Amino acid sequence: MRIVLVGPPGAGKGTQAHVLAKTLSIPHISTGDLFRANISQSTPLGLEAKGYMDKGQLVPDEVTIGMAKDRLLQSDTAGGFLLDGFPRNLAQAKALDEFLSEQRIGLDGALDLEVPEDEVVKRIAGRRICRNNGAHVYHVVYNPPAAEGVCDECGGELYQRSDDTEESVRTRLEVYHTETEPIIDYYVQQGLVTTIPALGTVDEVTQRAVDALKK
Repeated sequence: MRIVLVGPPGAGKGTQAHVLAKTLSIPHISTGDLFRANISQSTPLGLEAKGYMDKGQLVPDEVTIGMAKDRLLQSDTAGGFLLDGFPRNLAQAKALDEFLSEQRIGLDGALDLEVPEDEVVKRIAGRRICRNNGAHVYHVVYNPPAAEGVCDECGGELYQRSDDTEESVRTRLEVYHTETEPIIDYYVQQGLVTTIPALGTVDEVTQRAVDALKK
């Protein structure tokens, strides 16, 4: 299956993408992974992207699209793939369609993870991260530490990232509504979109997605 996963920040796309890809036995391809791989391997596209990022500038669509195309040409995508974070705007969605058409394949579906905006803010603004080990992540409501502000694993201080504040989250949501949400309508016109309520446990949301893909 060839699937695009969309949804606002905080909808759980990364978690669901990982679980769904494993369930469906297809590679999970995220924008973050594309950038990290290309930059760490010093590919021409990676070096170009790093140049923009080092200046605090947005990486142009053509660079991101180029990375995605290179990844989709790798042999492990022959049986399908799950895209997470790409495409992030209409230009990228159209470029992806054009590329897939050249390969004589197409998307099988676009899963839209739906979460109320207030829940998105609650999920992200409540996140706290260990200063000693960024992999230790807590939530003030859903996964609080035993002692407030202290990591259960190593005793390190827990902090809130600057882009996790309520103000930052609402700004990110505005960007999502302006840039990314239009691709949902684009895929609706192609009959590809299934909306998945993303409230509930990880397993519950995954089951809804799997059930939707079977239809």
